[in-house]
Amino acid sequence: MFSELRGEQQRQLIDSADTFEAWRNANMERRRRFAGGVRWAERNGRRYLLRKIGAKEQSLGPESAATKDIYDSFVGGRERNHEMLSGLAARLDQMAPVNKALGLGRVPVLAARILRDLDERELLGHQLLVVGTNALYAYEARAGLRFSSDLLATGDVDLLLDGRQRLSLVVREIRDVGLLGVLRRLDHSFSAVQKGGFRAVNRDGYYVDLIRPQARDIMRDDSPDALSSLPEELHRSPIEGLAWLVNAPRFHAIAIAEDGYPVPFVCLDPRVFALHKAWMSQDEKRDPRKKARDMSQAKACAEIAGRLGMPFENEAALSVLPASVRALENVVRSDLDPRGGSDAERRLTPNW
Repeated sequence: MFSELRGEQQRQLIDSADTFEAWRNANMERRRRFAGGVRWAERNGRRYLLRKIGAKEQSLGPESAATKDIYDSFVGGRERNHEMLSGLAARLDQMAPVNKALGLGRVPVLAARILRDLDERELLGHQLLVVGTNALYAYEARAGLRFSSDLLATGDVDLLLDGRQRLSLVVREIRDVGLLGVLRRLDHSFSAVQKGGFRAVNRDGYYVDLIRPQARDIMRDDSPDALSSLPEELHRSPIEGLAWLVNAPRFHAIAIAEDGYPVPFVCLDPRVFALHKAWMSQDEKRDPRKKARDMSQAKACAEIAGRLGMPFENEAALSVLPASVRALENVVRSDLDPRGGSDAERRLTPNW
């Protein structure tokens, strides 16, 4: 089911995550605090300090001790921020080949680029959550384990749109490009499978699906079904049972992509993931091959939750799930290895 990371792998994973988190924070400061620029300009015989962000420029007042401090603080802070980002970027470049050599690279490169871009735009964890098989990369990274490859194979990314969350001022630029526009900036071959649909695909057959919970009252459902109102955009597909998921606790982690670079994840609590997958495995309409995999993933995540010290019993975090779904706890926790390891871990000879 999974294998343990060695001590050196654990240390490298932690160091990579810490370095990426530092870069991430510095990059957010760049985007928020140091966006645009400042300059002095002559107006009516006096010098004024102007701040420009995008196409808009406004006056911060005439030259004075206060506006000089604003100018010096902005210019000096931006320079320090750029030095910090440059150093951390170089460090991540150095760590990437080491991460690959140690076998830490797990997340498909394209999926990683999509998630980094959504995170930088402050959409990940707010409007969008990672659901489906890709979430397993987050769980294994936090637990210091590696799932077996048969549990991870996937050719798509499922993004859950939380329609309750409104776009903040920081991320409203997404309205100008839409989710499909974001994908095309990363890979120009992405296109909607059908107009007004929920799925985009690139020339290599890699899919990105935008899904949402199905409203109880479809006629009164006025929540947004897309990130923009552009004519060519992805519109979320309503799926039964997902209403539980948008209310579930969030799970944050940093995993490593196949190219060795860190990638952020915001997904579901692994206990919720396990119970939801178990529920899906009992759906009579679901493909039998997928049902078996659903249950395997459910049991694997239940064991991960136990290793992370996340109990199922009397847990308020799981109260968002229907009683019938919570009752599947006994199913997902059955047959767990009391020794806490896979057969691969207990092998006494090399895999010649």
